[in-house]
Amino acid sequence: YQNKYETRDHAKSSVFEYIETFYNTQRRHSALGNLTIREYQNLMSNQSKNVA
Repeated sequence: YQNKYETRDHAKSSVFEYIETFYNTQRRHSALGNLTIREYQNLMSNQSKNVA
């Protein structure tokens, strides 16, 4: 937010890092029952362990 980048590559890298480290991992997704991706992955992992 309000960052100034010297090159387009620096801007792309910063946006990618934000999306991968915060936006996709910490926000809740309605398609996942309002769980974060990590919560959903843990839930699915635990369920698959209980089935095996």
